[in-house]
Amino acid sequence: MRKMLASAVLGLTLAAAAVVGVARADGEQFVWISHGPDSDSWFNVIKNAIKVTNEQMGVNTEYRNPPTGDLADMARLVQQASAAGVDGIIVTIADYSVLEGPIKDAVAKGIPVVTVNSGTVEESQELGALLHVGQPEYEAGLGAGKRAKEAGVTSFLCVNHYITNPASVERCRGFAAGLGIDLGSQMIDSGIDPSEVQNKVKAYLTANSDTGAILTLGPNSAEPSIRAVKDMGLDGTIYFGTFDLSAEISAAIKDGTIAFAIDQQPFLQGSIPIQVLTNYVRYGVAPANSIFTGPGFVTKDNIALVESLAGQYR
Repeated sequence: MRKMLASAVLGLTLAAAAVVGVARADGEQFVWISHGPDSDSWFNVIKNAIKVTNEQMGVNTEYRNPPTGDLADMARLVQQASAAGVDGIIVTIADYSVLEGPIKDAVAKGIPVVTVNSGTVEESQELGALLHVGQPEYEAGLGAGKRAKEAGVTSFLCVNHYITNPASVERCRGFAAGLGIDLGSQMIDSGIDPSEVQNKVKAYLTANSDTGAILTLGPNSAEPSIRAVKDMGLDGTIYFGTFDLSAEISAAIKDGTIAFAIDQQPFLQGSIPIQVLTNYVRYGVAPANSIFTGPGFVTKDNIALVESLAGQYR
């Protein structure tokens, strides 16, 4: 009897192995398409995550982006990936109206899509994506605003370096809501040229000397704003929060210039979509819900845990 059971178990095991062997395939071709221009260092962590996860999963994921951040170019990248018949597409929803057509066309061709970073769960569902991986931007800004309100902030400047991306505006809107005030004219279009950002921040703070806080939306706006604040002698006196991390942001947290940085964990945003697509293509399985990678707050209290990984894994 024991021999019969053992033979039956062995037979089931071999059958299961055969099924998995048929389902599994190595070297799937995915494309990870971002809205970030070549000058945006934040996406370096994404690129590192792609490299690591490609090796872990045995796939080939190519990172593509519009060099200047032009969203029409980004839409064309989605169209090119779709026409090439890749095994899966990962894409940020930088602007729903611009990307809706190309993404829906890819889905209609049977190409699985995971949306990431920019955009909302609702937009992802409307596009027909498997799920969304990222940070709910309005809620992240809201949490930051509530934190600033506890510190007594009643007015602020939101330095938006990518104002054509609706998700960035949501961060500013959420911050205002957390403070219990209207956004109004407290958001500026700073652009990404460091000197221009620095000068615009100085000009705003000079014209609005009662500004209680600064919110920046990533290293492109945070780092020049740090220099502007220090040039004006406001470091440590004006409340300063930012999204994302970099070596310069970490240093500013340690010296008291920045109160907090919101970490949306870009390494996970780079890695999780590849894992999802690989398992979906090979085995037909995917998580039932979208996956939130943030917000998490990095302050003086926990900066030592993450600063050595900033720009590579955090």
